[in-house]
Amino acid sequence: MAATDFTDDDEGKKVVNADGDTVGRVVEVDHGTAYVDPDPGITETVMSKLGWADRDEDTYPLQKASVAEVDDDEIRLQSF
Repeated sequence: MAATDFTDDDEGKKVVNADGDTVGRVVEVDHGTAYVDPDPGITETVMSKLGWADRDEDTYPLQKASVAEVDDDEIRLQSF
């Protein structure tokens, strides 16, 4: 992926590894950085899809260099 900023449209997307396994969900995008909750519950999942979730101590910034592809439904990570 080109080093572009994430947008509010990326909130709620699944984050999957190179094998397609879900590793988290984007719960917030702030100043172009996506924050991922690695273990969202159903409430957090719905809230993030609606753009109502916020990052907390259980979220992590997603490094743009780790991203292989972004589509309408998910963010796929590079294989390392």
